[in-house]
Amino acid sequence: MSQFTSRNFSATLLAMAGHDLRQPLQVITSAHDLLARTLDTAEQRDELTRAAAAATRLATMLGQLVEALQMRERSADDFHRPVPLSPVLENLAAEFAETARRKRITLLVTATRWAAYSHPVLLAGMLRNLIRNAIDYTPPGGSVSVTPRRCGSELRIEVRDTGVGIRANALSVIFRAFQRADQTRPDGLGLGLFIVKHAADLLGHSVQVCSALGRGSCFAIVADAAPCSVATARRTQANRIGWPELAATALS
Repeated sequence: MSQFTSRNFSATLLAMAGHDLRQPLQVITSAHDLLARTLDTAEQRDELTRAAAAATRLATMLGQLVEALQMRERSADDFHRPVPLSPVLENLAAEFAETARRKRITLLVTATRWAAYSHPVLLAGMLRNLIRNAIDYTPPGGSVSVTPRRCGSELRIEVRDTGVGIRANALSVIFRAFQRADQTRPDGLGLGLFIVKHAADLLGHSVQVCSALGRGSCFAIVADAAPCSVATARRTQANRIGWPELAATALS
């Protein structure tokens, strides 16, 4: 009789979600792009837009499930290497530029030459979830900023928004699985902040949050600062020329 452990089950779900479930979503997305060129009426286009939004939500939920399962398959030995922040932040700025533009939100991402002891994929995933939440919970016309700060031997990466904020009595539970800051929202699984907290625990980082209802929130990832090599520092310094200004204008 075979021994089918919970770890085997997680690995199986991860493989299935990563392949079998993503393929139909790619087909749906391709069909939306094709249909958009053939529709004549505003009603038809509105219906297709709603369908596309539903597919996007489904893809987001699937991505969160995959990330949650990946956390279970990793060990602490996989982490803790010097990670330059500049390429991570540049990629995230480009990734969310269109989403912020469509919602008329100003997205500001500050360049930096610093590095952190972390893992590039997990750190990017944590920031991705925080930025996505910040945009989702910020009304049109608001702003989201991502700012790294050096605090002694630590690096603090803040994701600040001018959104709806979080009730004080909800702050103690927002990092639990299947919890949402706004329970009236039907979309999402409530796994984003759970993934952030679990990844932070694996990496030895801390996650801090402060929020005021109706005024916005600030989430911060705090990691140990790592030395930045001369080559990396020079490359990052070169990338800074014009890039913060680009983030402030093209992403707004």
